[in-house]
Amino acid sequence: MRLEMRFKDVGYIVGVGLFFSLSLSLLCYVLLEKEFNDGIWFGLILGTCLSFFAIISTLVLNRYFLPLIFSQYWIFLASLFSFLSGFIGTCVTYFLCIRLHVKMLLLFENHFMLFGLFIGMMSFVVAYLLYQFITMSKAQERQEKLLTQSRLKSLEQQLNPHFLFNALNSLAELLHVNPIKAEKTLLQLSLFLRSSMKEEALICLCEEMENVIRYVALENIRFDDNIVLIHDIPLLFNETKVPKFSLQLIVENAIKHGYKREKLTISIDIKQKKKLEITICNDGLPIVQPSFGIGLQNLQERLALLCHGELILQNELTPTFILSIGDPN
Repeated sequence: MRLEMRFKDVGYIVGVGLFFSLSLSLLCYVLLEKEFNDGIWFGLILGTCLSFFAIISTLVLNRYFLPLIFSQYWIFLASLFSFLSGFIGTCVTYFLCIRLHVKMLLLFENHFMLFGLFIGMMSFVVAYLLYQFITMSKAQERQEKLLTQSRLKSLEQQLNPHFLFNALNSLAELLHVNPIKAEKTLLQLSLFLRSSMKEEALICLCEEMENVIRYVALENIRFDDNIVLIHDIPLLFNETKVPKFSLQLIVENAIKHGYKREKLTISIDIKQKKKLEITICNDGLPIVQPSFGIGLQNLQERLALLCHGELILQNELTPTFILSIGDPN
């Protein structure tokens, strides 16, 4: 298993290297009653050298050696590189301390090669422990990611169009009255259902708006074109990623609970503030129950999981919802 380092992994290596070397050098300098400042400088130089060569050896190992050899030899080669990073780091520390006039402990100065071998062995042990820590951390992240994906799949399975039964009944009646319109409507229904079968949890805003327009067109079969959709989405927001069927669900909710046997106007607007805010309001019946039902709770969860967003009920008398969209990454 290759150790692909991220920025925070580099931070772990530098932190462990500095802590290890500073602690060891300060302890030795204090016990031998040497200058405290020299102990700090020696520890910083040693820690920096060990960290630098540990990072370089890991990058070189991953890029130039591991891809070329069989995986059964990886552990041996990684152990060798860990040892060499400690040994070389110690030797470089010796020459830098001489160059920078940092007073070294006499025992280290006279036997720096022996200390290099010892610290090389210690580097191997520390590298092994650090590798285990990073591996466990990545395994936990992967489990959390799989759990999140599982939750999203479970939520998306609840998104089957509720209007399908009504749409098919309306189509059955329309076939006798206006076969040409029935055929066009059937094609719209097919496109809508095809979109619902896509695997993507996030889609472009322009694609979501197409779903909303198709949905309203399908609903207008049984509502005699009394549902009016007004939308003003600037082109620059077309590629913005939103959860699939997020706007459609609010529009569906407005028709289901707001229609009062006359024209219902639904408007969609978008503004960029700290987060992207999509406002959906209608002039139908006021909201009686402000708490979210299953569908809206579902949407609230998907917004939080997919794009660090939230669903806000802004106005109950003139039903107004705001979808706050954050960064999907």
